[in-house]
Amino acid sequence: MSTSVHHATSPSPTEPHVLDNAAWAALTGPHAHLAERTGRAARYPTDVSPFAALEDPADLRAWDDLAALVGPGTVTPVTAVQAVPIGWQIEQFGEGVQLVDTALYAEPAPEAVRLGPADVPEMLDLVALTQPGPFLPRTVELGTYLGIRDGGRLIALAGERLRPPGWTEISAVCTHPDHRGRGLATRLVRAIAAGIRERGDTPFLHAAASNTNAIRLYESIGFTLRRRTRFALVRTPD
Repeated sequence: MSTSVHHATSPSPTEPHVLDNAAWAALTGPHAHLAERTGRAARYPTDVSPFAALEDPADLRAWDDLAALVGPGTVTPVTAVQAVPIGWQIEQFGEGVQLVDTALYAEPAPEAVRLGPADVPEMLDLVALTQPGPFLPRTVELGTYLGIRDGGRLIALAGERLRPPGWTEISAVCTHPDHRGRGLATRLVRAIAAGIRERGDTPFLHAAASNTNAIRLYESIGFTLRRRTRFALVRTPD
């Protein structure tokens, strides 16, 4: 199966796109109030998001700053990384895709409810069951999260994660297995996207490269593959 029909491109072939290093752009932009930063390296608090980012992954000074930030012998996921310096260890690589909104029909979902800190235990349970990606006790602080309930039980959710300038990532899209096939995830994605557009941002999202069903769904509702991505789970030097 082809994962995309059209490819979105950067405004200029000679300039990096803000989404090429989206986590760094978010941590030094709209999410700077959440960032833990040392020089050219930054990360989210470990109960908000697991990700760390470097200003320039090719700059050895940025890696030195990351080691100082997280400490020796520490395992941390780093985005936008292809290789690591001598002395670092790669524990795991993750392959993914980045898709951007090019033709999404966005609209509110009247049945959706705003989720907050009081809903986190239920959100964690649903995420643990469905495995849409990292979701931690304070991830809800990253942006708007919406859910759909059935008989009071949370059965679907979606929300906002990375916020590089001008863009907002849709994340944690999941539906309880007993309620799939009803279009709940699509309605929540459209509703989250409507809120993103209202403040002038463009929605985007990430998916595991192996998750062809999700990629096919996102493309069918108006997202376009922009690039393939890679994150590395790395261990700092002892």
